[in-house]
Amino acid sequence: MNRRNFAIASAAVALSFAFAEAPQAQEPIKFGMVAHLSGPLAGGEAVTHLPNVQLWVEEVNGRGGLMVDGKRRPVEIVQYDDKTNPAEHIKAVQRLASQDEVDFMIAPYGTGFNIAAAPIYARYKYPLVAVTAITDEIHELTAKFPNMFFTLGSTSGFVEGVTNTLKTLQSKGVIGDKVAMVNVADAFGIELAGVAREKFKEAGFNIVYDKSYPLGTPDLSPVMKGAKAAAPDAFVAWSYPPDSFALTEQAIIEDLDVKAFYTAVATAFPAYGGKFGNAIEGNLGAGGVNPNTDAMKAYRKRHQDVTGKAPDYWASATYYSALQVLEQAIEGVGKVDREAVTQHIKTNAFETVIGTIRFDKHNNSERYWSVGQWRGGQFVAVADTGMGDSVAPVAKKGWK
Repeated sequence: MNRRNFAIASAAVALSFAFAEAPQAQEPIKFGMVAHLSGPLAGGEAVTHLPNVQLWVEEVNGRGGLMVDGKRRPVEIVQYDDKTNPAEHIKAVQRLASQDEVDFMIAPYGTGFNIAAAPIYARYKYPLVAVTAITDEIHELTAKFPNMFFTLGSTSGFVEGVTNTLKTLQSKGVIGDKVAMVNVADAFGIELAGVAREKFKEAGFNIVYDKSYPLGTPDLSPVMKGAKAAAPDAFVAWSYPPDSFALTEQAIIEDLDVKAFYTAVATAFPAYGGKFGNAIEGNLGAGGVNPNTDAMKAYRKRHQDVTGKAPDYWASATYYSALQVLEQAIEGVGKVDREAVTQHIKTNAFETVIGTIRFDKHNNSERYWSVGQWRGGQFVAVADTGMGDSVAPVAKKGWK
């Protein structure tokens, strides 16, 4: 568990603007962040979370900081690497709360890490606006931890998006009823596959291949060969970033002939499009966005300009929006008062780059994109809950 100098970089940014704003620098508001800077989930963290934190810090400090107690105070990030290790993660969160005594915390990457850290956030009254956390236990969790909020949907909502997308393609005569389904054998993949078995069956689909594989499996060619042998009409993988890349590569090698090919996390990453190019035209995956709104266009340009990287086409914008929620709630309260900020989040609406976010009585935002499709170099939403701006899915036409 190593404390990084991201805080120093952030403080440096803050300091420069503090000089422009006032002759004396204000005391920074400290935000704790435990990140996967190494380990299996470091790639997802590096794409979806870290650049957005950098962007948000630079923008807030560019305005002179957050307005509290009638003064603008810069924000500072105190960050630790947990090596994608749950035990290290918990130790670091505890340290941020009890030793560093940070004022607020930024939500971690991954469903399991958000849930594992939730008791500490609750004990120290930190609002936890989770983004990369998808579960059907939202009601139970927020009843137990009333400071916890969800923004990216439930497992059932996520699977319903995929089911509805397949139904739409089936109604157009694009696919039949045979689905090959695989999943990574951890909490994320197991829960999604379990819900999908029920919902696919209810929708009239026949799962002709159903296989799980351990997290970190280096060779997924047997999985893809098995899927191809089942002659499916559609392929669905509840996969993490390394698996999404590997399964796609194997599908190309095996020339898997399906008109609907879905992989979950990382399909929305710019690197996915960069690696496979035109071969993934029509590929489906988790997320998607509406890239055509003025707010989204402006966000994506700022992200590129400030971080030097393009955001992904799914959780990046939602993660940045969660930071906007936290920012607006702190300034709405006007004090560094964590309990008051949590209450403010519960009872107010927030304008963000993905539109207005408000939470229901279970601290859940029912506005999110669930399925995207690569179309002409962009990953556009083809299924959503509450957004209302998805486009219709189309057939995938080979791998050329």
